[in-house]
Amino acid sequence: MSNTSHLERVAIDLGDRSYSILIGEQLLDAASTWADLPKASAALIVTNDTVGPLYAERLQAALAPLYKHVHTVALPDGESHKDWQTLNLIFDELLGKGADRKTVLFALGGGVVGDMTGFAAACYMRGVLFVQVPTTLLAQVDSSVGGKTAINHPIGKNMIGAFYQPQRVVCDLDTLQTLPQREMSAGLAEVIKYGPIADMQFLDWIDANLDAILARDPKALAHAVKRSCEIKAWVVGQDEREGGIRAILNFGHTFGHAIEAGLGFGEWLHGEAVGCGMVMASHLSQRLGLVDEAFVSRFTALIERAGLPIVGPKLGADEYLHHMRVDKKAEAGEIKFVLIDKPGTAIVRGAPDALVAQVIDDCCEK
Repeated sequence: MSNTSHLERVAIDLGDRSYSILIGEQLLDAASTWADLPKASAALIVTNDTVGPLYAERLQAALAPLYKHVHTVALPDGESHKDWQTLNLIFDELLGKGADRKTVLFALGGGVVGDMTGFAAACYMRGVLFVQVPTTLLAQVDSSVGGKTAINHPIGKNMIGAFYQPQRVVCDLDTLQTLPQREMSAGLAEVIKYGPIADMQFLDWIDANLDAILARDPKALAHAVKRSCEIKAWVVGQDEREGGIRAILNFGHTFGHAIEAGLGFGEWLHGEAVGCGMVMASHLSQRLGLVDEAFVSRFTALIERAGLPIVGPKLGADEYLHHMRVDKKAEAGEIKFVLIDKPGTAIVRGAPDALVAQVIDDCCEK
């Protein structure tokens, strides 16, 4: 059943915390995907009530030869449930089953499941092993890689969490075939992001192959996921804890997180907010004289073709600025933006509130 001949590997180089990202089709069922993981008596699959019915039994069957007990817990689906209450469901399951510190957690789902499973793994008995099994495009190209784990607080997104690396990331491209189109577009925001911050040739490739990606062409998906992971691996390998260059991965996120917090988490998908946030950040880059109008127009058109919003919700500049100030990237109250210095290179810097307010007014619903 397993056909792993087209298996791709991307290495995350972090010394004794290094691990591989596996990318390919039919990985979920292949014994070779899981064979060399650390031995334990029990595993816990953490999923949600959307992904669980599709893939949990298959993963359970694949893990059964390796672990005496394979338990499953299904969380409610969605960003609005990325909180303490839902996190406790994982701890309830671990404690209720008497899980010891060798128990391995498997995060089967999108970014919310991955973030929460990783955070639970970091906390339970002060740290147990976990494996990322991302089933959305966004999680495969971004959130499952690099060890950021967190939950949201009503005042701010991802404000409570830990840096905690997985043992492995398994990107089975077949799982993207069941992804709703809206989620597919949301994931594309994080794929597109890598172009302007690090690799304009990749942006050109996305532009040329966008229809194939949206149509779930396996070859196009494989390249999109692999190149995204390579860029993220390169950045994370230099700056695991976001003291410097890793901040460029937040292109569009300062505006995007403000949209999510302002509307209430879950109203817009994370990728939708990031897509729109990148448009706003590119406008701010232009106002600061960093990029020209042609770049902004081309970039905005690509975001729109990907099925993402290019006009922000009408929250008002004051509310945007308020949410940006409590963003974890703000320093001493100064909002930090990831801007395009020139296409293919990003910088992190502040900008005058008045200019930011102008961009917000111009880029949002009137």
